[in-house]
Amino acid sequence: MIRDIIADVRDGQTRVAILEDGELVELFMEGEGKWEITGNVYRGKVENVLPGMQAAFVDIGLEKNAFLYVDDIILDGGVFEFSDEQGISKNNALTQSIGGMISKGQELTVQILKEPIGTKGARVTTQITLPGRYMVLMPLVDYIGVSRRIEDEGERQRLKGIAEEIRPVGMGLIVRTAAKGRKEEDFLWEIDFLSRLWGKIQTREQKGKVPRALYQDEGIIYRIIRDFYSPDMGRIIINDKEEYDKLMELADVLFPGLADKMELFDHEEGIFQYYNIEPKIEKALQRKVWLKSGGYIIIDPTEALTVIDVNTGKFVGSRNLEDTVLKTNLEAAREIAHQIRLRDIGGIILIDFIDMDVAKNRERVLEVLNHSLKKDRVKTSILGFTGLGLVEMTRKKIRGRLSTKLLKDCPHCHGTGRVHSEVMSAIKTEK
Repeated sequence: MIRDIIADVRDGQTRVAILEDGELVELFMEGEGKWEITGNVYRGKVENVLPGMQAAFVDIGLEKNAFLYVDDIILDGGVFEFSDEQGISKNNALTQSIGGMISKGQELTVQILKEPIGTKGARVTTQITLPGRYMVLMPLVDYIGVSRRIEDEGERQRLKGIAEEIRPVGMGLIVRTAAKGRKEEDFLWEIDFLSRLWGKIQTREQKGKVPRALYQDEGIIYRIIRDFYSPDMGRIIINDKEEYDKLMELADVLFPGLADKMELFDHEEGIFQYYNIEPKIEKALQRKVWLKSGGYIIIDPTEALTVIDVNTGKFVGSRNLEDTVLKTNLEAAREIAHQIRLRDIGGIILIDFIDMDVAKNRERVLEVLNHSLKKDRVKTSILGFTGLGLVEMTRKKIRGRLSTKLLKDCPHCHGTGRVHSEVMSAIKTEK
């Protein structure tokens, strides 16, 4: 698989496309008053404590107060395995009431876990994590975590041993997937940098008005390269000279080999048009997605969940009905995994595959769906077929869907996608 990063910087907006074998798989945007705030650290003030919901609202200076769940005052072990020095697993279950932990008017330092989505404010945590390329510093805990994506047990233990040696006293570390195969000296500069960054945040905590920002993550292009870059990555193409020069300065220090992959785009044509990305973005906004076989899927988001329906469409097959249905469902499973990732669909997802009579075929469709979802960095979980024959799955919700960033409600249909018929329009006119 060849992974390329294409960055379009213009008119105060930055768009970054991730391509895998030429196919658009993720799109990130920043600008026009909409800046990525996930990972930012704020000094806020507790506005309300709701014991009945085990949560609190915290004013961090955004349009809506942030939401602090009681479970977000401790670590979420859903992505990483955590253990103490004795190897005893940590249980993040918390039985204490939030009312006994924080109070109205109290000042807190919090970090954004999820950006504001729809009418909901940002979700925050009191556990600060500062990400680097290979490690994530956890200054307030004493754990070592290793990414689950590093599957080799020997390598996991080797990296855990290095992390134990180099972590600052009283602090924790997460070993990221990019650390696989790296030596101790590759991590030392990063740990020193993250430790000094935490020191600056602590200094800023002591003075200034509340609410205020204490730390804002780097620009979107830097963050994406930090999270996606690997030695076997393809090209990184940017159409802005200033951003290009900035990354070239950091390349040798932070990302060995990056400079050889960097390209400055200088054609008159727009970079997304040149690489045929714009039509793929348009396709990602459509309700209907055609499959190569002639079948199609329908994607309908709602407030509570997203429903995906699979249809044979123009595909009639060549052998029998069960074979036609299986081929359509297998192709749909791969495309659904792609669309979920590209559209950044989170929360509960229900998939209505075409009914299959053979149990083995249902298992095969689930296997293909699960395998295709492994490319997604966001945590997903497939719960299997329900009693009604629907596939139920979840995907961690971190950002709003792509459609919410690129589309807005129609002023005539108010977001339903439908308008009054001629008869209804005539009746309203008569009134």
